[in-house]
Amino acid sequence: MRSFRRRLLTATALVGATTLVGAMTTVSTASAGDNVSARLAEALRQAVVAQDFKDVIDLTPPEQVTASGRAGTSRAGTSRAGAPEKYDSVPAEEMAAELSASSSAAAGRPIHQMPNMDLAVIELDGYGRPIAMADVLLSPQYPNGVVVPLNKRKLATDQVRYRWWDDTEWDVNGGKGTRDVLAGRENAPIDFSSPYPASVLKLMVGFGVLRLADAGRVNLDAVYDYQPVTINPACGGASSKVIRQHFDEMITKSQNESTCALIKMIHDLGAWDQVNQMFVDLGMPTLMVTGTNPGNGGRWIGSNMSSIDTAKLLLLVNGGYGTLWTTDAGKAVTRNELSAASRGQFLKSLGDQGHNEMLSTTNWCGRDYPVQGIPQVTPQRWIQPDGTVKVGDAVYDSDVRPCNESAEVTYGHKTGWVDTTGSDAGIVKSLPGKEKRNYIVVAFSNLGTDYVDTYRPADPPGVFPVLYTEKYAKLGAAVDRIVTSLR
Repeated sequence: MRSFRRRLLTATALVGATTLVGAMTTVSTASAGDNVSARLAEALRQAVVAQDFKDVIDLTPPEQVTASGRAGTSRAGTSRAGAPEKYDSVPAEEMAAELSASSSAAAGRPIHQMPNMDLAVIELDGYGRPIAMADVLLSPQYPNGVVVPLNKRKLATDQVRYRWWDDTEWDVNGGKGTRDVLAGRENAPIDFSSPYPASVLKLMVGFGVLRLADAGRVNLDAVYDYQPVTINPACGGASSKVIRQHFDEMITKSQNESTCALIKMIHDLGAWDQVNQMFVDLGMPTLMVTGTNPGNGGRWIGSNMSSIDTAKLLLLVNGGYGTLWTTDAGKAVTRNELSAASRGQFLKSLGDQGHNEMLSTTNWCGRDYPVQGIPQVTPQRWIQPDGTVKVGDAVYDSDVRPCNESAEVTYGHKTGWVDTTGSDAGIVKSLPGKEKRNYIVVAFSNLGTDYVDTYRPADPPGVFPVLYTEKYAKLGAAVDRIVTSLR
């Protein structure tokens, strides 16, 4: 079971303090700068706790994996016992059939410990500038959540010791990782294993491509001939496509073949070290894509993202006025780190997202399960004449037109999922005439397709399955209400 999973690729009361109770760690958000950020942080912490993320079923509990000889992914990024890499894909119809057949709560056991989650929100003013920010972590060490202290000017923290994700370590080591993401954080008061970002890592690939385009090293309208040295099943065989098409497919459809092509293209240019250094120089040091295969663009497990740095990347892409944040070295980061044309391309693809099914769930409009999350409008690009949605081979059976009629926001975002990852990151903006909100939200967790709700119904035959616990949708709706109520 876990081998197969490897292949798949209430709003709460707002308060002004951040004193954590019971067994929680006490962390002040004074460095965040203002009361609005403190209120936002505490409200988000309460919303995360309210979802009771430990109340899920693990379809492949640790003892089952051990007994079958299928251990998880090692921190070196290789798969043990011959299991495929985490992002490996299977045909949509095969995946849908097997996932639907195996996702009954009766097939697993209650999750043995609190999952990990990293949730960040940055609220923006009408000019796209940050006015409030918050980051909340959940893990076996912080079962009631912990608010991360953020420096208002830098939109950053040095109070978290981030660890590389490792499935086996999380299962058997009390959720504690052993390999540091960043050097020099050994004495940080918060210790947290960052969930693998899955396909949200494609935001980093996209940023790298567009920075190289702005530097004149890539022509988005040129054809890239993808010629893999060795074939990776997730990456597919040789292809020739316009680079802009690769970019769009990577973001809107989460197409792995296009992602592999772009990763290999950056390898061809010898530019991955440069791209990763860009993240460091721009004050987003937890963002990195390492260890990928230069011969085919595969092997993505060496990727890491914290939610606050991912939110900053989206803040830059969003293109607000003036200085967005300042780095440790004193550099003022502005929207000009990407050209207007590159930001436009990025925003268009994010806005055309086809997979609206985690923090937002409009692809399942009208169903009792999952509940509706962020009340976004579904892009017309994927809507069929009967109102249903089709994204590549993924067929959804819900008429999304009623949800579009009642939509309150646009949500330009990127989702990601594998067996032990659920991730979503995007930009929320209110539609004309709707209650104003303008914010960025990022959520990373290890609750992927291996974890289901106790009451999860069977998927209808012949349609794309529900990939995530509906607790994510409830959290998305709670975040939207919290940000709205802060005004």
